[in-house]
Amino acid sequence: MFENNRITKLFDIEYPLIQAGMIWASGWKLASAVSNAGGLGIIGSGSMYPEVLREHIQKCKKATDKPFGVNVPMLYPQIEEIIQIIIEEKVEIVFTSAGNPKTWTSKLQENGIKVVHVVSSVKFALKSQEAGVDAVVAEGFEAGGHNGRDETTTFTLIPMVREKIEIPLIAAGGIGSGQGMLAAMVLGADAVQVGSRFVATPEASSHQNFKEMVVNAQEGDTVLTLKELAPVRLLKNKFFEQVQDLYTKSPSKEDLKELLGRARAKKGMFEGDLEEGELEIGQISGLINEIKPAAQIVKEMISDFEKARKEVQNY
Repeated sequence: MFENNRITKLFDIEYPLIQAGMIWASGWKLASAVSNAGGLGIIGSGSMYPEVLREHIQKCKKATDKPFGVNVPMLYPQIEEIIQIIIEEKVEIVFTSAGNPKTWTSKLQENGIKVVHVVSSVKFALKSQEAGVDAVVAEGFEAGGHNGRDETTTFTLIPMVREKIEIPLIAAGGIGSGQGMLAAMVLGADAVQVGSRFVATPEASSHQNFKEMVVNAQEGDTVLTLKELAPVRLLKNKFFEQVQDLYTKSPSKEDLKELLGRARAKKGMFEGDLEEGELEIGQISGLINEIKPAAQIVKEMISDFEKARKEVQNY
């Protein structure tokens, strides 16, 4: 079905379906499960110490003989060590984010690694293409976690980016079904990246409490906030209300940083503190109604994609 797709060719995968490298959720178990199911699994290095990342890469290699990648937020304090481990372990695909794509693209490509950069605007998509990346992920503000400041929705962003770049384009943000996958590809994407839907899986390393809260989330339960620091989409909880209360006092960046503190995301998503933790998830959580295996999600998305494609042909 996808033999001529630019992303399946680029990554040597069966389906143009990529699992996002999310902090506290995307370890080797999730990445290998998605890769084994025909998609591209991604290990999220943003919540891992360097040697923990090495361990996840090695375990992923043992769990799958299919391609997988690593997501690297370039604001990571030990970025040089992370890059060196990726090169040493012969990871074939790297998704970079939160930084200048020029910084590491050449070095990674010199070592035979395909590089994809995550962007939230046409401007940065063009900069990524100029930097020589192999593909870009254009992520709309529906997405969970850290986000673009412009609040451009996915279905507005994708055709605008498609119009300006020549390299392969991956759509992300608010996509969690085969129908959403088809819609994104009709708008010009070569593939989709899915995050939130894969949080609610047994293989995700996030806490069961967080997974259940995602399943129970409804429309309007997530909000983009903390734009003065780095915009992030969160589930509403006690911590979120504390942020809202602070905003009524016209806080400085320092005030917001003090409230945020350290390890707030780990507390919520990994340790399961649903009151004081930061709970990052996308708007699509309102359509996630059960925890199911990653392989089943991949199978259902591809099946629903094909079903929707046939239905559209009948219009």
